[in-house]
Amino acid sequence: MEQSITRVQIEDFLYHEAALLDEWRLEEWLDLLTDDITYEVPSTDLPDGTAEHTLFLIADNAVRLRSRVQQLCGRFAWAENPPSRTRRLITNVRIRERDGDIIRITANFVVYRMRYELVDTYIGRYEYTLVLRLGELKIKHRKAILDLEALRPHGKVSIIL
Repeated sequence: MEQSITRVQIEDFLYHEAALLDEWRLEEWLDLLTDDITYEVPSTDLPDGTAEHTLFLIADNAVRLRSRVQQLCGRFAWAENPPSRTRRLITNVRIRERDGDIIRITANFVVYRMRYELVDTYIGRYEYTLVLRLGELKIKHRKAILDLEALRPHGKVSIIL
């Protein structure tokens, strides 16, 4: 029997995820992911490309994502030592498709990254594939598609968008 899930429940899940990321509770954030997670950020010039055929800014599987979190939480990520302050705004959450326990959603985002008196603004759209496991939502696929023409001023993404 398919369990009912509402847009409000999905919004609450996304807001919880955003809070974990903004508070640098990255180890807790990993608990929201499935073991076969994919996390992607396509390049700004080919936002609709695929990681198999085009160069992505980020194309992580579970192993690389855990390594990324370990680096960000340690002293090995010089671009985030000390950690940036971030604030995420999520809006226009839409359920696109539901197939049993698999839910595909989209949402718009703005992520502000503050570091050394500079503010970087990342604007775009999330595409998620969520799965419902034992009554809990888990992230199977997370793609952050940037609306930016270029990454300025630093030309990089050193945080988890």
